[in-house]
Amino acid sequence: MKKTENDTLQQIKKITIIGMGVNIFLTIIKIAAGYFGKSQAVLADGVHSLSDLSTDIAIIIGANYWTAPADASHPHGHRRIETAVSIFIGLILVLVAAGISYNSVNSLIAKEGASPDIIAFYAALISIFLKEAIYQITLHIGKKIKSSALIANAWHHRTDALSSLPAAAAVLAAIIKPEWWFIDAFGALLISIFIMQASIKIIWPAFNELTDKGAPKSVYTEIENLCQSVEGVNSCHKCRTRKLGAGWQIDIHIQVKRNLTVTEGHKISGNVKHLLLEKGPDIIDAIIHIEPEEDRE
Repeated sequence: MKKTENDTLQQIKKITIIGMGVNIFLTIIKIAAGYFGKSQAVLADGVHSLSDLSTDIAIIIGANYWTAPADASHPHGHRRIETAVSIFIGLILVLVAAGISYNSVNSLIAKEGASPDIIAFYAALISIFLKEAIYQITLHIGKKIKSSALIANAWHHRTDALSSLPAAAAVLAAIIKPEWWFIDAFGALLISIFIMQASIKIIWPAFNELTDKGAPKSVYTEIENLCQSVEGVNSCHKCRTRKLGAGWQIDIHIQVKRNLTVTEGHKISGNVKHLLLEKGPDIIDAIIHIEPEEDRE
């Protein structure tokens, strides 16, 4: 494994292990506070933190594979594993949201509930501050190394922080007005909506990547401008792109003068590829096809 790839792996593992420690701590205090403090919202929030542990483990294991270099059996690398991990994180969130909403609705229908204790409120507050901090750090590193799975996990942390807000508000309202016990159940239901929204934001981009959705128009424009800036390139067309982990894999046709030698044409295509990899919009691989001008189809 190259040094840069090993550095990336170490950064992913370091921040994820820190996040895992925070999740273990919050899972214990929120589930305990929710149970003994009689708060559905905080208990649901604790289950959400528990789901974070599964995604942390998935990232630590998956990072060992998606950062591995290309080999004979995987000539394009292993970046699709990162995409799969992102989808896994999103699906875990869907299941958590469904479970929380189911329990909340059942509680409201049965009209069963109790006024929560102040300990549940304190647990929610602790969660808000810790999870927002770990979200900011994880997102910063994820963007720095361009890891979609790490960014997805950062948003998982953010949903935990956001879900603790209605949990804290619901608990406080139910404590002030014990006859409003149902607010706690509504708080848990609101948390499930937050979680479901976050899951969609994670799954949809990963799904597009898995189905080879092309780059935005701005990326195509930048690629074509770079190609046409290379000496010897008359025009370019048939540009195709697909997302592969942190960057884009592209192939494009360039037109050159008809009377060039194979060596001259090869040199021009090499210059185009070098420029795209060096200055292109997160391009990790480029295949350049040479065509003589006037033979464009």
